Amino acid sequence: MSLPPEKASELKQLIHQQLSKMDVHGRIREILAETIREELAPDQQHLSTEDLIKALRRRGIIDDVMKELNFVPESVDQELSSPKQTVAFDKQSTLKKTNIDPTRRYLYLQVLGGKAFLEHLQEPEPLPGQVCSTFTLCLHYRNQRFRSKPVPCACEPDFHDGFLLEVHRESLGDGTRMADSTTMLSISDPIHMVLIKTDIFGETTLVASYFLEWRSVLGSENGVTSLTVELMGVGTESKVSVGILNIKLEMYPPLNQTLSQEVVNTQLALERQKTAEKERLFLVYAKQWWREYLQIRPSHNSRLVKIFAQDENGINRPVCSYVKPLRAGRLLDTPRQAARFVNVLGYERAPVIGGGGKQEQWCTLLAFLCRNKLFICLWEHMPKVELSCAWHPDSPCPQWPGPWESAPVSKGDCEDHANLLCSLLLGYGLEAFVCVGTKAKGAPHAWVMTCGTDGTITFWESLTGHRYIHKPTNPDGPPLAEQPKPLYPYRTIGCVFNHQMFLGNCQPSDAVETCIFDLNDESKWKPMSEEAIKSVCAPGATTSLPPFPPLCASTIDASVTSNEIEMQLRLLVSEHRKDLGLTTVWEDQLSYLLSPALASYEFERTTSISAGNEEFQDAIRRAVPDGHTFKGFPIHFVYRNARRAFATCLRSPFCEEIICCRGDQVRLAVRVRVFTYPESACAVWIMFACKYRSVL
Repeated sequence: MSLPPEKASELKQLIHQQLSKMDVHGRIREILAETIREELAPDQQHLSTEDLIKALRRRGIIDDVMKELNFVPESVDQELSSPKQTVAFDKQSTLKKTNIDPTRRYLYLQVLGGKAFLEHLQEPEPLPGQVCSTFTLCLHYRNQRFRSKPVPCACEPDFHDGFLLEVHRESLGDGTRMADSTTMLSISDPIHMVLIKTDIFGETTLVASYFLEWRSVLGSENGVTSLTVELMGVGTESKVSVGILNIKLEMYPPLNQTLSQEVVNTQLALERQKTAEKERLFLVYAKQWWREYLQIRPSHNSRLVKIFAQDENGINRPVCSYVKPLRAGRLLDTPRQAARFVNVLGYERAPVIGGGGKQEQWCTLLAFLCRNKLFICLWEHMPKVELSCAWHPDSPCPQWPGPWESAPVSKGDCEDHANLLCSLLLGYGLEAFVCVGTKAKGAPHAWVMTCGTDGTITFWESLTGHRYIHKPTNPDGPPLAEQPKPLYPYRTIGCVFNHQMFLGNCQPSDAVETCIFDLNDESKWKPMSEEAIKSVCAPGATTSLPPFPPLCASTIDASVTSNEIEMQLRLLVSEHRKDLGLTTVWEDQLSYLLSPALASYEFERTTSISAGNEEFQDAIRRAVPDGHTFKGFPIHFVYRNARRAFATCLRSPFCEEIICCRGDQVRLAVRVRVFTYPESACAVWIMFACKYRSVL
């Protein structure tokens, strides 16, 4: 078997690593010394190679090495055909490696490195084992999602990954038929590529978002082509290049008949022309609609009626294109669970260079999901709760107070959350809309509204997961008539929209508390033409409209992660108390008894139903002896950094009082419970507790 020089070098390196791992050299030296001592005559000074090999075979060293290396021709072939190399497709080995369907057509996309990432020009090459910032490339194509291995950030990042994309038509009867060149030419879905940067603290940043037109490969010789992709920045940097990727595309199985490049270019040009015409006509219609809206009442000019919004690439899209019914499969079971999932995703305002107001940036769904792989954002806590087992049995059982929420710290703007939540609620069959308006102090805001079949209007706050029932006040009612007091934080509303409808609020007042949400009444809500919206926002209507990616299951093991965080917190508490001159005694049983409370908190967040408090209170009463006091402090995070969580807890005087507890027979407890959601989102509940003898 003849190997290219680079593959032979890789093979030698693998063998050397395995020999070092098994300490073969040390074992050979031992056998050599033993053979010389036992088998050579005193006057014999030379040991032949054959003698040494016989000794190695007799002691089973060679058999052990060959068994560990597992050298079979097929496995060697498969090792050398890794995505790091330019793969020449062999049908049998490819089928064995990927279990692909030989009757389907595939596109093999290889990323063969990057260059000109000038922001990292001065960044030194990381030492082995050193933690450094990394790049990760995320791909989405027709309901398929992929993620590259992280590579260190550098001016020329070492991207070497391969992705096998299945290409087929989704129409009835074509699902099991291998697509030919003509069929694939009519498939206009691009490959969405999103580049994410993760710094040494785990914070993620959206670097670039690119839509790759892959159909040029259909006009290439042998169905193979190489491309140079220039990635542009996002937001205010959407006109600035951030780097270049070298990409190779290859069809598998190879095309029997390739199209001429002229045919491919003509098809692409016709699609772009058709898309541009549709978007132009919609823009003309939107301008006319806006003029009519302003003629109703001049004050409408100050209302937040959002018809277009810029995505991360600075492209203006109709807001209706950011929403689409999204099914979560078996990853989420209920609409309220979907609201909780969106709530634990990170929240971040688009960054602005220099002063000025808020920079608008509505992300496409893939970019929003990918940049939130690590969630370092919202934290909230509950006030201190003290339970004393010296209570009289007939005294009422005190209830744990509800959570207090602080203002969330950054990771994905409110519009992104509202769009995702609306899409999920539409997928559950609800009549859902995104609302655009203002909240306290006139700050622009977006939230979600659902309309029940009985006329009930429910507001969903995507950043917190809270739900509010809307009960309008009557501004013309008698002065002494009791009016419902709104519990929601919203002040005004300018428009509502989903994937099919857009309605502008044309009531005399845009105050939410007096608004009537009869969306069929055109005297209160001015609708856009559904046909006009469908022409640019329906799936497949335009080539510029990115399809929605599916949600991915969590890769986090909740039990393992809970144990790891809990052990780290125990160590941090013990070290902190040691610095204060205090000893630390942990009580495992008391820690275990805290679990039901944490599960109850998450259940209440998901369902708005409080359950399990009575059993928890009773268990604590039994666990704390007479004359002792119990204190507990629950806190909630949406990240998994134990040291950062501990630092946050110490900023609360209630938690610090528990961690630094002094007294007689002090026993400490801590319990961590991680609840996982799709996209590796998680809710982390932590409770610190202590019990001690009360001394007067």
